[in-house]
Amino acid sequence: MSEPGDKDSACPLFAPARSVAESAHELFTPTAYSDYAAMNTLLSLQHPVTEEPTEAGFIILSQVKELLFKLLYIEFAAARGHLAADRLEDALWTLRRSLRVQHVLLSCWDALAAMSPTEFAAFREILGTASGFQSSSYRRLEFVLGNKNSALVGPHRETEEYSEVLADLRSPSLYDEAVRYLARRGCDIPPEVFERDVTVPYEPHAKIAAAWNSVYEQRRERHDLFLLAEALTDTADLFARWRYTHLVTVQRMLGDKPGTGGTEGSSWLSQIAQHRFFPELWSIRSTL
Repeated sequence: MSEPGDKDSACPLFAPARSVAESAHELFTPTAYSDYAAMNTLLSLQHPVTEEPTEAGFIILSQVKELLFKLLYIEFAAARGHLAADRLEDALWTLRRSLRVQHVLLSCWDALAAMSPTEFAAFREILGTASGFQSSSYRRLEFVLGNKNSALVGPHRETEEYSEVLADLRSPSLYDEAVRYLARRGCDIPPEVFERDVTVPYEPHAKIAAAWNSVYEQRRERHDLFLLAEALTDTADLFARWRYTHLVTVQRMLGDKPGTGGTEGSSWLSQIAQHRFFPELWSIRSTL
């Protein structure tokens, strides 16, 4: 029988010490991290066309934004599903998590704004007809939040993502599910709200404003609904900041020049910066 302290003891308390590196080697191969996240593929996707040192940064930041658009879409779609299934706590937690991602997305403009107008102009022509307006990930993000417009599906018609963009146009938005959840919780939501065409731009409704207003007035008794209202407002707030910062960045880099791909540039961005998701949550602030 092994004596206490015997190195050959079967007790795991007396197993010989092993380094972290030795333990990790058994669990993962040296390339596991890059394989799992396809890092080598990801890092091979930057192909500057010019010799301008800032072009690589423009490409990388554009790709980072696309990845964050995708992540936010995943989060908002998940929150929508939670509300549809009456899992409010899960929806609130998901929206809490997504706010962190929105902050990261917003910070991308800070990095791009560090580029001077002459540095951007040095490679801008090679963009040709390319424009962020053509991003299917961004369009799906707008649609899942509720900014529907069937005309905006057009630029994606000949792309691989067309069916996904179209499906999002035809699906209820996060806000649609939030309003439906209010109805299931006893708020007075008229039938025409549920029967409306979800592919058309959302129009504010007095009954929905009244429902949110009652939530704020009874915020202690309906605290969970109050938290939902504020979580949605946080989401819309950060999206508004994103649009406004986009506008200021374009003005800083391009002034009043047309945008890439023939878009209207700052004049168009100035108009869209006025849009707010979940409009009743903004309008009731004048009456509370």
